Amino acid sequence: MGTATPENSREPCPDRILDDIGGAFGMGAVGGSAYHFIKGLFNSPKGDRLVGASQAVRMNAPRVGGSFAVWGGLFSTFDCTMVYLRQKEDPWNSIFAGAATGGFLQMRQGFRMASKSAIFGGVLLALIEGAGIILNKFFSDPRNLPLTIDEPVPGMAPVPVPGYPAGQFPGMIPPTPPAPDPSSSGSSSRFGGLFGGPKKQEPAANSERKTEFLESFDKPTPMPTFEYK
Repeated sequence: MGTATPENSREPCPDRILDDIGGAFGMGAVGGSAYHFIKGLFNSPKGDRLVGASQAVRMNAPRVGGSFAVWGGLFSTFDCTMVYLRQKEDPWNSIFAGAATGGFLQMRQGFRMASKSAIFGGVLLALIEGAGIILNKFFSDPRNLPLTIDEPVPGMAPVPVPGYPAGQFPGMIPPTPPAPDPSSSGSSSRFGGLFGGPKKQEPAANSERKTEFLESFDKPTPMPTFEYK
C-alpha cells in the first residue's frame, strides 16, 4: 500500500476547481484582513485608529480574497486540463498549471510581461512541489520515525524482545561489566592483615620456623672437657 502523495490526496477534477476557489478565497480574505488591519492602524490618526483599521479591512479584504480566488480557480482549471490531456497525476501538471496561470493573468500587460510572469509561476510551483516531495519521502521513511519505548508497569516483569537479552531492546548498547580494581584487592589484603584478617602465606612461614626450632634441639651438644693441652 503506497503512501498518500499531494497528487492523489486532492479532490478529483472537476470538484477540485470549486474546492481550490473556496480555499484560496478564504486564505486571501484572512491574510488580507490581517495585513490591512495593521496597515490601517498605522495610517489612521490618533483616536480613530480602530475605526480606520476596520474600514480598511472592509474595503480591501474582499478584493484580496477575490484575487486569490481567481488565481486558485485558473490554476485548478489548468491543472485539470493537464490531467485530462496527459491522463496521469504528477508534479508536472502543477508546474505547467502555475506557468499558464501566471502568463494568463498578465496577458493585458503584453507578451513580455506575460512571459516573465509565466516563468515566475512555473519556478514557484516547481519549488513548492519539490519541497512537498522531499517532506513526503522524509516522513514516509520508517527509519526517520522516533523509537518509542513504553515505560514498564510497576510490579510487572519486562517483556523480552526476541533475539535480545532480558531488559535490552534493539538499538541499545549492552552494558559492559566493571573491571576489577587491583588497588582495592591489595588494600583489602593489607588492611585485613592489620585487623586480624586471614593471610595465606603466613602459615607456611610459621611452620618453617617451627621445624628449624625443633631441629636445633635435636642436634647433640658437645660435652666440655677439662684436659690441659
